[in-house]
Amino acid sequence: MSSRPISANGLAADAIAAGEPTAWFDTLYSAAARDEAQVPWDRHAPHPLLVQWAAEHALDGSARNAIVVGCGLGEDAEFLASLGFATTGFDIAPAAVAAARDRFPSSPVSYDVADLFDLPDGWAGAYSLVFESLTVQSLPRTLRMRAIAAVRSLVAPAGRLLVVSGALGDGDDPDEGPPWLLSRAELDEFAADGLVSTGIDCVPGADGGGSHRWLAAYVRG
Repeated sequence: MSSRPISANGLAADAIAAGEPTAWFDTLYSAAARDEAQVPWDRHAPHPLLVQWAAEHALDGSARNAIVVGCGLGEDAEFLASLGFATTGFDIAPAAVAAARDRFPSSPVSYDVADLFDLPDGWAGAYSLVFESLTVQSLPRTLRMRAIAAVRSLVAPAGRLLVVSGALGDGDDPDEGPPWLLSRAELDEFAADGLVSTGIDCVPGADGGGSHRWLAAYVRG
């Protein structure tokens, strides 16, 4: 084993240089399973902004379904399932899906390997709640509009979309990443194809540090 930890940013840079900008996710999760790397976004808990939003809206998933984009190790999907949603969590990284299943062996969540840019048949317009947390910002800006459109496509009629992302500040370099933080204008791109914004907040210190996070909600008419 190398004495130097595997860097997520280094893996991302190598994958992008090789023309495979999503390949580094599985490499990172595989290395983490061997204790050779840490997954920077693994909180061992659902995202606090998701928990906050759910409480504020008295979110009840009874007789409804939800999907978590880029579910990673499953904490957000498990939280939505605990609220009664029939929940799907998907990730492009087989190692992430395997780790989520191992972490929650008795889970009711359906954990699936799937590509945001090649979604399975039947997923379009199928979900009452779509949760996207930090996935779009992990993809190069050249893929941003495609990624946003793919996330939008999952929302059912009258369904809701909740987006959590790092907030691009005035002094931030938009080309420095990963992550490639989202601007306020980019959040407006989610409000298309029948989706309308129901609230966009910039929350300081949402992950327990000094960073700012967008919390943006949309509904399909």
